[in-house]
Amino acid sequence: MRDFHLPGRSATYACNGMCATSHPLAAKVAVQMLEAGGNAMDAAIAGAILLGIAEPQMTGIGGDCFALFTPPGEDRVIALNGSGRAPAGLSADRLRADEHKIFPKTAVDAVTVPGAVDAFCRLSRDWGKLGMRAACAPAIHYAEAGIPVAPRVAADWVGDSSVLTGQAKADYLIAGKVPRPGQIYRAPKMAAALRHIAMDGRAGFYEGEVAEDMVDSLRACGGTHTLADFAATQSDYVDPVAGGYGGLELLEHPPNGQGATAILLLNILSHFDIAGMAPFGAERAHIEAEATKLAYDARDRFLADPDHMARLDHLLSSDTAAKLAALIDPARALPAALPGAGAVHKDTIYITVVDKDRMAVSLIYSIFNGFGSGISSDKFGILFHNRGAGFNLIPGHPNEAAPGKRPMHTIIPAILRRRGKLLMPFGVMGGQYQSAGHARFVSNVTDFGMDPQAAIDGPRAFAYQGALRVENGYGDAVKQALSDLGHTVVAPPSAIGGAQAILIGEDGVLIGGSDPRKDGCALGY
Repeated sequence: MRDFHLPGRSATYACNGMCATSHPLAAKVAVQMLEAGGNAMDAAIAGAILLGIAEPQMTGIGGDCFALFTPPGEDRVIALNGSGRAPAGLSADRLRADEHKIFPKTAVDAVTVPGAVDAFCRLSRDWGKLGMRAACAPAIHYAEAGIPVAPRVAADWVGDSSVLTGQAKADYLIAGKVPRPGQIYRAPKMAAALRHIAMDGRAGFYEGEVAEDMVDSLRACGGTHTLADFAATQSDYVDPVAGGYGGLELLEHPPNGQGATAILLLNILSHFDIAGMAPFGAERAHIEAEATKLAYDARDRFLADPDHMARLDHLLSSDTAAKLAALIDPARALPAALPGAGAVHKDTIYITVVDKDRMAVSLIYSIFNGFGSGISSDKFGILFHNRGAGFNLIPGHPNEAAPGKRPMHTIIPAILRRRGKLLMPFGVMGGQYQSAGHARFVSNVTDFGMDPQAAIDGPRAFAYQGALRVENGYGDAVKQALSDLGHTVVAPPSAIGGAQAILIGEDGVLIGGSDPRKDGCALGY
């Protein structure tokens, strides 16, 4: 139990239904959908679409999503891959000929076809109750009426807005300036696009007027995208991957997401007595940092579009984890030259909903970098993600860029089960950090018995690009101890990631947590 003398946030308790996400209006809208007779899928979709208006630097219908969910009253977990593919005209050879060593982050080549809308429409049709008209209605309202810009959103907007180009500056700035906290942001062009989706489903986005606007806008920037690329977009039901830690079963979305990396990380950590360490001391932070470097190095070697990846079993193998764990020296950091986590990818939203029938949805939705590619469509103001930056340009690599291929994704939803029973949907935002964040969250719950809010609140550290980024929640003595172990300790430019979770108690009570690093909350009824 937290010390009530100190600032903090209690977990949220409710019986009928709950949503936890990074913006309070989205949580409110999700709960309203439940109260109106919708289920967890309706609520999650409505909340997610609204987050594209409330946090446009993080997400939007020009992006991708992944979902894990359980049907009502079941413990079976289903996964849906809502990530789009590279256009048929993409050429890695051309990019290499233009002297690119890594895939460009903000060029139009980085715009893969957005997959989220197809996924939302499919999930609504197959598993929802109220349909896409109801799911789009709140976002349409707020896109026109406006939303006051929340403090964390405003802070991110400042750092991310430099990538905006051309029409996107008009669509995502207010009178040419970054909005201040509390200033009203409106997106009437986006409301018009959402009306097409509400009326015509996926065809309202991937065909007709909206698709033509997107393709014309991308081609004007030098893109190879065609209407055929958009019309061919389709989400896919896939089987989750699973691993165990501390008596819990962790279910993750399979590649092209990096969920297998979280399982590998926990498999490595299982070779150490994490529960015997101080929860927020240097010893645990060091072991986690070393495990992160090794797991992410393996990820970057093997993880890719599943149609091009042959080493998933290797990533999930206990033998692989044992060999990597043996490389960790508790008294000394591995060399900084180890690749570890790669480029910056930090902008994502996560939403989880559990309803009265105990359908649970774990959904993550993103445009990749802050404001994605920085390119928006002329007529409807749809901001395009830059997910193609998840590709590499290494000839023959499983994640080498290619036409019709899905790039490696950082975004991952998760669900925990105990003895085969649904226990907790959760997710951690923060791009590259997400696999490390999943492992840290699960360890907080299992090794230290924390409730969802406490497990989210704890300070974070992340081994990243040759340095160990350590949040201010760690004391100076811990930072010095980590430095003495050979880590290059630096302060992260902002808080590391965000997280949400909903625990289903043994008595059926829902216990929600939402990260104070973001503006949102857990809300139930």
